[in-house]
Amino acid sequence: MQENAKFPDLSDAERKALEELMPDEINEIISSGIKRRHFLKLFAVTGTALLASHMLGIEQLMARSAELSTPPPLPIENGINLSFKVNGATKKLMVDSRMTLLDMLRERLELTGSKKGCDHGQCGACTVIVDDKRVLSCLTLAATCEDKKVTTIEGLATGNELHPMQSSFIKHDGFQCGYCTPGQICSAVALMEEAKNGEASYVTANVREKKAAVKLSDEEIRERMSGNICRCGAYPNIVDAIREVHGDKAVAQLWQFAEGTN
Repeated sequence: MQENAKFPDLSDAERKALEELMPDEINEIISSGIKRRHFLKLFAVTGTALLASHMLGIEQLMARSAELSTPPPLPIENGINLSFKVNGATKKLMVDSRMTLLDMLRERLELTGSKKGCDHGQCGACTVIVDDKRVLSCLTLAATCEDKKVTTIEGLATGNELHPMQSSFIKHDGFQCGYCTPGQICSAVALMEEAKNGEASYVTANVREKKAAVKLSDEEIRERMSGNICRCGAYPNIVDAIREVHGDKAVAQLWQFAEGTN
């Protein structure tokens, strides 16, 4: 009984193999698992055939050791309970009051579509939509989203049907490396609402004149999208993609898929 209690995580085969091969290391292996140096020593003191036969039991111990060596999650300091909607689903979780919306989306909810580019609010790659307004999630505290509706790039499509802005970006090749694309598309979707509501921009001719809706010119689109940087330089295609969704007629596609010839 006492001998079995000494090896609570080992089967008889595993214990016997370790005691025969590494009698001086057995206590350390039991307490902390097999390390790289233990494995190298096993390989050195045995032939490959003998090692293979003994490792049948030791493999399981190594797997368990890896699980046990995974550090427990760090305690949450200054925790607050947060309830909000993300892409239509209600989420309730405790977060650090200092955690940004971007980190919460990526690290806690595993919504990694929103990208961390500069982490200083300068590139726009992290843009998401909060209550129909675009925000830079790297500068937005998660705590401020209590009872709000958050939409990320993952929530724009409906099942397998893409959002019109997503389809337009594909049609007009509005991306190259794709890193900024989630933020570009979320920003463009929110821009449609801004134009619909008649919200002015820096290039609006008369900001005092309240309009029911704004007809977006190329200049207006460029200005309103100026906070989203594309390091690949796909700006003309991005403007075409947005203009097609905003307008009432298709914009000519400037490139074609390569087609094979028979």
